[in-house]
Amino acid sequence: MSKTIRFHLDENVDPAIAAGLSARGVDVTTTESAGLTGAGDREQLDYCRATGRVLFTMDTDFLAIAAISKDHPGIVFAHQNQTSVGRAVRGLLTIWEIIEESEIRGVLEFLT
Repeated sequence: MSKTIRFHLDENVDPAIAAGLSARGVDVTTTESAGLTGAGDREQLDYCRATGRVLFTMDTDFLAIAAISKDHPGIVFAHQNQTSVGRAVRGLLTIWEIIEESEIRGVLEFLT
């Protein structure tokens, strides 16, 4: 049986998004809370793999990573200058509500 998605937000993501998700009962970590401040992209993904968390990012470097490898628990991407905190929280909540952990593994999702 699949489990509910748990998210990890990289350091390019506004911490208010984590607060909004957490207030709605979503299990979410941030780069800071995971002790990964200043860590590179690979370390962020290694953390996600080790903890089974879907990465939410606004860093375009992860688009290239996702294009060459499906070895990740899932990546959700949003454009930094085009996505408000509210829109990101609503989009991630939708993913959390309708997609199972097993369905997003190796997948790149876009928030629009």
